[in-house]
Amino acid sequence: MSSESSIDRSTIWPYRGGEPDRFYYSRYDHPTGVEAEAALARLEGGPALLFASGAAATTAAMFGLLEPGQTIALAEGCYYGTSMLFAAFERWGVRFVEFDQRGAPPAGADLVWLEAPSNPYLTFPDMEAAAAHPAPVLVDATASTPVLFRPLEHGADVVLHSATKYLTGHHDALLGALVFRSETTHARIKELRGLTGAVASADVAWLLLRGLKTLGARVERQSATALELARRLTSHPRVERVRYPGLGDERAARFMRGGFSGLLSFDVAGDAGVVERSTRLIVNATSLGGVDSLIETRRRWEGGRVPENLLRLSVGLEDVDELWADLEQALAAA
Repeated sequence: MSSESSIDRSTIWPYRGGEPDRFYYSRYDHPTGVEAEAALARLEGGPALLFASGAAATTAAMFGLLEPGQTIALAEGCYYGTSMLFAAFERWGVRFVEFDQRGAPPAGADLVWLEAPSNPYLTFPDMEAAAAHPAPVLVDATASTPVLFRPLEHGADVVLHSATKYLTGHHDALLGALVFRSETTHARIKELRGLTGAVASADVAWLLLRGLKTLGARVERQSATALELARRLTSHPRVERVRYPGLGDERAARFMRGGFSGLLSFDVAGDAGVVERSTRLIVNATSLGGVDSLIETRRRWEGGRVPENLLRLSVGLEDVDELWADLEQALAAA
């Protein structure tokens, strides 16, 4: 992939000798998507599939890995959209129970759903306990990326990414991905993707290829900056608590390589809404994982499941001292 001309936007391809060839209809496969899936597969160590969004990938995993009436053991405090989606599907027989992923999953679960690290609490799962459970293990590794953590190497069966975030990395693509240990599971969910039409477009797949070129450099810098900001925030008089796996999480330190993500959260002693509205360099917006730093209160989206004064900070590529100066002046306003 070297230029925009490599994007194949076709929705159909001619048959050969009266029969469908490798590509024939883009709802099932297209060349740019296959190229991007291969690039992600090389990073993660298993066959990959792209989806129209992270939520679409979550839906495909749920339907592809479960039967009606089965139960998901879901990491407590994970991305709120995941639990909301599962709750919406309860009428179709999906059940889920939340558990502290720092310990063993509950007995009797049919699918273990982890997040490494969780969003916005930044807890890291007990991978040994999860791998010892008889159920398949899925790890949402959106916040760590394969640069820092590769779940398939530690007993996971499926890896999920909201590739909208770090993998594409520029706040300009909506994309999801699943990566599999089993070729059989990959094939089953690929068939489901074709039937439901949840495939990613060629243009967005190309943006993933672009993003993967700089993924390592971006994540390493974002992680280093986030760790320094987390350290400074712990001693700030207007901060009550900082959540970041680089601050003494021994389990995360064993598994994550060369950093702990560019995502952190902290509770302010004061009005978090004032802080988010007072930043100048850091953008007050949702999402995470891009080149621009973002900050927001999570209470507006997640309600009582998060503290009212919790702020989530997604660190971008700006200078660490400039980011710190922005946080200091915003905290002073609280």
